[in-house]
Amino acid sequence: MRKIIVSHELPPEANAMALAMYSRDPQSFDVHLETVNRVGPEKFMSQYYVGYGHKSIGDCGTTTICAENISMLCAKAIQQWALYNGQEASTRYIDMGKQEIINPLLMNPLKSAMGKEIQDDWMKIYKKLLEVLVPDLKIKFPMGEGENPKVYERAINAKAFDIARAFLPAGATTYVGWHTNLRQAFDHLVELRNHPLEEVRETAEEISKTLHEKYPSSGFEKRYADSERYVNAYMDEYVYLEPETKLKKNFSVTNNLNTKAINKYKDLLNSRPAKTELPFFLKRYGTFTFQFLLDFGSFRDLQRHRSGNILMPPL
Repeated sequence: MRKIIVSHELPPEANAMALAMYSRDPQSFDVHLETVNRVGPEKFMSQYYVGYGHKSIGDCGTTTICAENISMLCAKAIQQWALYNGQEASTRYIDMGKQEIINPLLMNPLKSAMGKEIQDDWMKIYKKLLEVLVPDLKIKFPMGEGENPKVYERAINAKAFDIARAFLPAGATTYVGWHTNLRQAFDHLVELRNHPLEEVRETAEEISKTLHEKYPSSGFEKRYADSERYVNAYMDEYVYLEPETKLKKNFSVTNNLNTKAINKYKDLLNSRPAKTELPFFLKRYGTFTFQFLLDFGSFRDLQRHRSGNILMPPL
């Protein structure tokens, strides 16, 4: 008889074990849950998930990682992951003028002072813009009759933040929430701890340590030397975007679209309602590559969306 169960109270490792037991014992989740509660997930996860490398088990346990007071550069590294799910402090609605600034050049004595000076100047621009924009926007967009003054003030401030955030320096600190499963956390942390930026490496090690303390049977302390060397080599060489050609225009687009094959889906494309995603299978018919100039605020919005691969350009 059909049965639907919704489980929401289990810790990640226990949930991963309970679901993994389906593959060896076709009984109800309720039965497997009794086993998990009786014997615990530690030995199971150590043996099957870590020991035997059954990575799909790690997909069944999710957790939330919060990284606070990290630079926007570090936030972008965490979000540079196709399966990233999370949230970040919105520079469209928050005054970032009091946030600490982290200098990414701090470990280079020859450039450290220059890096601080550049970012301090940008923060002065940001703060000055907010001083000028708020009264100016009130002149351009006066409050309408019957409009709620509090709602109006929030809208004006949000508009000002939206404009000024383009001038926030990359070292401005932010808050990031990353909701992920155990497998994706492990895989992404391998890249993050081999990132060229020291702050990212240190943050990744702290996340790994904290996850290991929380989930000691899920292998977050594991290091595989050959894999680490390989990842370190490509992260060091390719993690930042180096444009293949200089932009002849401010905008360019190329594609490898198989127009002949996709032509049979013309009706499907033309009939798509607003706010409706195209079917996933259409991705097999090609991709587009866009190159264009963009302010850092808009880049941050675009980069964290997961439908494309958007690398951080070098500062």
